[in-house]
Amino acid sequence: MNVESILARKGSQVASIVPGATLAEAVQMLREHGIGALVVSVDGRRVDGMLSERDVVRRLAIDGADALEMTAARAMSTPVVTCGLLDELPELMAIMTQRRVRHLPVVSHGRLIGLVSIGDVVKHRVEELETENRALFDYIAHAQ
Repeated sequence: MNVESILARKGSQVASIVPGATLAEAVQMLREHGIGALVVSVDGRRVDGMLSERDVVRRLAIDGADALEMTAARAMSTPVVTCGLLDELPELMAIMTQRRVRHLPVVSHGRLIGLVSIGDVVKHRVEELETENRALFDYIAHAQ
C-alpha cells in the first residue's frame, strides 16, 4: 500500500496555519480539529514548517506562558521531511522512526496535497496484515 491509497481513503484535507499566527492560535486549532500537528504555510500550497504538540511543549518549557504569543514560524520544526504519493508503508515507517516524526506532509510537484500521520500508517498496515492473514487462512483451509 502506498501514500496515494491512504489519501484516497482518508482524504487530502490538511490543517495549516500561517507563519505569523501565535502559538495560542495554533493550540486552539489543534484542539478544534483534534489533531497533533499543523503544516505551517504562507499559502496552503508550500510547506514552510511543521508545528506539532511537541514543538509547543518545548517552547512552553523554555519560555513559559509567554510562548503562547510567539509566532508559529519561530516555534515550527524545519526542515520538514515530506513524502510522495508513491511512497510505500514500510518506507514511511522507516522515515518516521529514524526522523522521530509523527506526521509527513505529502508533496507532489512542489505542492502540498495531503498529510499522513503515524496513526494512518499503522491503521493501514494492520489492514494489510489482516488481509494477508485471511488469504493465508483461506488458502490453507481450501488446500486440505
